[in-house]
Amino acid sequence: MATFKVNGIEQDLDIEPQMPLLWALRDELGMTGTKFGCGIASCGACTVHVNGSAVRSCVTPVSAIEGQEITTIEGLAMVAAGANPSAPDLSAVQQAWIDHQVPQCGYCQSGMIMAVSSLLATNPNPSDVDIDKSITNVCRCGSYPRVRKAIHSLATA
Repeated sequence: MATFKVNGIEQDLDIEPQMPLLWALRDELGMTGTKFGCGIASCGACTVHVNGSAVRSCVTPVSAIEGQEITTIEGLAMVAAGANPSAPDLSAVQQAWIDHQVPQCGYCQSGMIMAVSSLLATNPNPSDVDIDKSITNVCRCGSYPRVRKAIHSLATA
């Protein structure tokens, strides 16, 4: 049995403790915004927040997140808006992704958005060096210049 909150909702799942969080989210809860990429925590497509910090869910067993707060791409705008029902439907990072036309194929982008959201929560005005150190997600389409541009637009906003 695993108990944790996902996007503010308590979840009690009858699953093996070693099951990766990625598969609990996708297969047990139907939250398919979190993607499987490499399975070894290298690409970042599976990035979610655990208590606000970016975590690679493909290598995080559910036993390691017992009782903690998980935010997925599906819940990011909810968390950004708080309890304000008149808040926008997107987080600031999601809107910047649209404004700067960041994604091409889009497969890696939910993980990238989660990683960037975590970075900006702790460092609202990151330098290029900060971005390079923190955002290690892989994008095969090579949208990195637009990612950087979107991050800098949020830092100056």
